[in-house]
Amino acid sequence: MVSNTPSYTYENAGVSIEAGNNLVKAIGPLVKATARPGADAEIGGFGGFFDPRAAGYTDPLLVAANDGVGTKVKLAIDHDRHDRIGIDLVAMCVNDLIVQGAEPLFFLDYFATGKLVSGIAERVVAGIAEGCKQSGCALIGGETAEMPGMYADGDYDLAGFCVGAVERGEQLTGDLVAEGDVLLGLASSGVHSNGYSLVRRLAADKGWKLDRPALFDADVLLIDALIEPTRIYVKSLLPLIRAGRIHALAHITGGGLLENIPRVLPQGLHARVDAGSWEQPRLMAFLQAQGNIEPTEMARTFNCGIGMVLAVSADQADAVVRDLGAAGETVTVIGAIEKGARGCTVQGRADDWHARETWEATHLV
Repeated sequence: MVSNTPSYTYENAGVSIEAGNNLVKAIGPLVKATARPGADAEIGGFGGFFDPRAAGYTDPLLVAANDGVGTKVKLAIDHDRHDRIGIDLVAMCVNDLIVQGAEPLFFLDYFATGKLVSGIAERVVAGIAEGCKQSGCALIGGETAEMPGMYADGDYDLAGFCVGAVERGEQLTGDLVAEGDVLLGLASSGVHSNGYSLVRRLAADKGWKLDRPALFDADVLLIDALIEPTRIYVKSLLPLIRAGRIHALAHITGGGLLENIPRVLPQGLHARVDAGSWEQPRLMAFLQAQGNIEPTEMARTFNCGIGMVLAVSADQADAVVRDLGAAGETVTVIGAIEKGARGCTVQGRADDWHARETWEATHLV
């Protein structure tokens, strides 16, 4: 008896095996370009191998981090800015690893969408590969998930996973931080990858024209200022870490300066940050003015122009500033470590961050 029931295929259900295979072929050269000692960066197996000995380690501690890009990915989707959002994905992971003193070794990504659209996934992975090259880690694997019905048309989401290593006894744990240490701030490249739900809310409520020049910089489209990738600090910091010249690092992500600096402090020490010690970036000033955001809210929502904070001994500060400047970083002395309850205080005078009067914000842990 012949059945009239049609023959079902995965393609009928909205998943294209061929599209997935084509993507793997297309990104092969991108992945291979991230090869480094310890990994050949080939893809296609069920898992990726890494040899710590080939990378020069004798007794390594492995350090792992994972993260996403948050709602910044929605800006990339809505405005066809897929090429560099992958840099953010890598940056958010590798910057967390370097804070522990760990060198990023290898990276894996997860790309999920309702339907693979030709060219978009390849552009995203190209950005991931670029982030891996900037941080010196190998892209050794990943997962592409095509899930009809889970995402609106054109939407996708990203997750990243990175493993690094540090020789036993050389990890940064905050134990070296001492009263009198100087706090150095490394300039951010923009909003990085936190606070975008507020950014997008402002854009909607204020009717921003993102495809037009920014009010604060006529040479840059507003969308390009907002989508600028997170700066990767690995290569400039790693030599100083290995030389024992950094006591602690804080990656300024969600929670801003107020909540991230205390995470690397021991009990009995307090970080005091002078908000007037660096010039507020024009993008941050624009966001603050558009949202009438109080300085204290800025300090716990955005990086405010500082993407990474270092604690170094006072007698090393000038030399560290000089060496980081030579490595391409913009460095500012932003505060110091003092005795007190474990936490952070950001203080400003009238006109610092458009404040109407002297202000102070404190977060204790």
